[in-house]
Amino acid sequence: MTYEEALQYIAAVNWKGSVPGLERITELMGRLGNPEKGLKFIHIVGTNGKGSTAAMLASVLTRAGYRTGLFISPFVIDFRERMQMDGEMISKEVLAAETEYVRPFADAMADPATEFELVTAIALQWFAHQGADIVVLEAGMGGELDATNVIPAPEAAVFTNIGLDHTEYLGSTVEAIARTKAGILKPGCCAALYPNVPSVCAVIEELCREKEIPLYHADPQVLAPLGHDLSGQRFRWGELTLDLPLLGEHQRKNLSLVLTVLELLRDRNWNVPDAAIQAGIGAVRWPGRFEVLGKDPLFVLDGGHNPQCMDALWEAANTYLAGRELSVITGVLADKDYASMYDRTGRLASRFFTLTPSNPRALSGEALAKLLERYGKPVRACESPAQAVRLALEATPRDGAILAYGSLYLASELREAYLRLSIAQ
Repeated sequence: MTYEEALQYIAAVNWKGSVPGLERITELMGRLGNPEKGLKFIHIVGTNGKGSTAAMLASVLTRAGYRTGLFISPFVIDFRERMQMDGEMISKEVLAAETEYVRPFADAMADPATEFELVTAIALQWFAHQGADIVVLEAGMGGELDATNVIPAPEAAVFTNIGLDHTEYLGSTVEAIARTKAGILKPGCCAALYPNVPSVCAVIEELCREKEIPLYHADPQVLAPLGHDLSGQRFRWGELTLDLPLLGEHQRKNLSLVLTVLELLRDRNWNVPDAAIQAGIGAVRWPGRFEVLGKDPLFVLDGGHNPQCMDALWEAANTYLAGRELSVITGVLADKDYASMYDRTGRLASRFFTLTPSNPRALSGEALAKLLERYGKPVRACESPAQAVRLALEATPRDGAILAYGSLYLASELREAYLRLSIAQ
């Protein structure tokens, strides 16, 4: 099996879409000999911030000397981002070999696994083959019935920012969603909690008490800001100075959660020196999250795709883009709360360029353009990311800014389009 054949098999049309439940992944892992039972995990759930939190933790643990696996969803640029070991993506050849290994076990199932379940199984099998000391495992959409919850009790169950998203599957209130995500809590683990709204914290606290699970609360106030610019942020944490390349106040909160998890791990006798924390935080990279791709004009790419992301984006834009003439490139999925997504960020824009994301659930660029006309700014629906980037660059003064956001499904194409145009110029 080649790499291309592996991707075709994983994305084959006969695999079902998102179908919550652990029956299929439990059967598949059983057929594989339950490799997940020999691994240690940090299990991360939440609505926003999972990827950034996972990336920071994996970076620190690698520098602490542990063979560290990282599983994320979705990817931004390359499918292989989803499975990493010590900061390196799985190779094309190994992904093909691992997929070929798993395939007969998956094909033998009467109730076939979903695409996400198959990817999860391939990743867990690979981490076992790699002899990972610990795996930072980002859940997909949910918690209790998410395929990643096939694992045994993790070292840490980590809860990032929880808000309204995927309500058709997870619940119609943040409290209901929190309860669903708290399904990852298992006796024997510890838990770490982002500074969520009080009602969400109350749900997690109640369930931790019921299961006698120690709960560690993250406190952003332990991080004293020392300065920030477009290259990152600097904080004082106790006696340490931490340089975080990720931008925005929400990343300060994510960092406070990461530090809380690391303290939890230290309490569980994991050796994580201060030097590893400094080096790991300073080296973290996370594409597509208020990522500065270029200047003159400033070009920022963000994968924000729900109201909570818009809160963070609004704050970051006001901090770093204030006073600049702003062009916005955007596209969105039709099942998102896109009307409210643009209420605040839409008012910052001088003009809009809309796109249709490459996804069956996409809202058309033309339909989004009609919605955005309510802000009274010029709007143009574009045929491709390349066209949108070119038109935005032509329309934006050198001291202005371009902000591309709205869907992770667009981020990779917009990034590639911008970099190609930059090279061509």
